[in-house]
Amino acid sequence: MIDGLIAGKIYGQAKKGVGKNGSVYVTAKVRAAGGDGEPLLVNVITFSQSAGQALTALGDGESVALSGSLTVKVWKDRDGVIRPALDMQAHAVLTAHPARKQGQVAGEDSANTPRD
Repeated sequence: MIDGLIAGKIYGQAKKGVGKNGSVYVTAKVRAAGGDGEPLLVNVITFSQSAGQALTALGDGESVALSGSLTVKVWKDRDGVIRPALDMQAHAVLTAHPARKQGQVAGEDSANTPRD
């Protein structure tokens, strides 16, 4: 596996699931830009509670960056063209969503922030 960092936009909605052994996981798809300008869909799964919460808080089209283990794959489309695919087991998720939710977007002053 490859340790990787990807950035893109959530495609659809993240989904929670429970494995046969009772472990909770979250799956999502992220649309990232490929080197040739073609969009690349990344299939994401995380078993991390914090990463899962971050993913499920995002809606379709919201920006996200993920860090984790990547597996490179290929698939054949309807026209027989072989295309790349990535699977990621995410360990960390970075998004502006929690800051926006709390009203603390970078550059905004907060009335409760002490000043020197």
